[in-house]
Amino acid sequence: MLTKYDEFLCHQTATTFDHVNTSAREWTERVIAHYHDKSGKYHLSHGYGLYPNRNVIDAFACLTIDGKTQYNIRASRVLRPLRDEVKVGPFSYDILEPMKRVRSRLDENKYGMSYDIEFEGTMPCHEEDHQWRRFKGRVIEDTDRYNQVGKGVGWINYEGKTIKLDKGSCYVDRDHSWGIRRAGGVPEQMVEFDIPIGGLYSWALMQFNDWGACYHIREEWDGTQTLSSGGIFYPYGSAKQEIRIVKIEHDFKFQPDVRKMTTGKVALVATDGARTEISLKPLSYACLKAGGYFGFRGFVHGQWFGADWIDGFKLDLTDKNVLNEVAFLDDTSCELRCGNEVGYGVLELVVSGKFPRYGYQGY
Repeated sequence: MLTKYDEFLCHQTATTFDHVNTSAREWTERVIAHYHDKSGKYHLSHGYGLYPNRNVIDAFACLTIDGKTQYNIRASRVLRPLRDEVKVGPFSYDILEPMKRVRSRLDENKYGMSYDIEFEGTMPCHEEDHQWRRFKGRVIEDTDRYNQVGKGVGWINYEGKTIKLDKGSCYVDRDHSWGIRRAGGVPEQMVEFDIPIGGLYSWALMQFNDWGACYHIREEWDGTQTLSSGGIFYPYGSAKQEIRIVKIEHDFKFQPDVRKMTTGKVALVATDGARTEISLKPLSYACLKAGGYFGFRGFVHGQWFGADWIDGFKLDLTDKNVLNEVAFLDDTSCELRCGNEVGYGVLELVVSGKFPRYGYQGY
């Protein structure tokens, strides 16, 4: 099937843009962005997932107010024939300037949340190291990803209240990934899958006035890092080149009854051995399980729900039973400190199973 992208001279396979170069059902293209302020008043995580070999596109938004109440809307539709439109029910996504400006909208709906927001990148995108993994003969990950920091403008409505976003106070952190990913979406049936003894996953995007940073680490329960990717980058117009990060050291503290960070420190080690030490203090967060990561209340990314589907609900995050049900892969907006500099960003941190360094002995 031809799409508008086939007009451009940028084909990489001997087929149209309607197809990808594998028939793997798990091939996914995903964008996600996090809008947050300096105080923890609001944190909005929203994203879109496209699954060409499942004929599905879906979207979600999770808005947390004052760290207490999380509003959630999820939607899904059949992908074709509208293969080249990033619209799912009331959700829409428009690229205004590639690698720089993106507009996202959630039109009025019966679930009481809507927004019209625009991201503008303040620093160039960072391309992560390619992620590839095989498990017992099968490729379970073959993914590329880039990250970017910036500011946000627009508005968010929830239950009749309005939050105005401006570039002076709204920080945005986003990523875009594509490829085979067999974690977080529809589980495969009658296929053996990897259940690790334990491990740590952490990803973060950080922005200070004159520089930014990101990292992505995966660490086995015994301390072996299987992925250690990152960079330090500078605003548009700067003559400084990005610095590659090859090692990430971490020291996190957790709540006693749930594996959520209370404080954290990381050290980003460059190729020349230079260290950049950053402390993190959580401000607010969004629990992405509610948005469909790994599945929650009947919805998981990439699942077929028919031609047009949507639902919505809110969660009381002060209820420990609710938090224990929904907390896992959370995006936490943070205040950052590096020497005398103060910045803001977002952290993902999951410690699962056995991880003796932080006192965990199993699931």
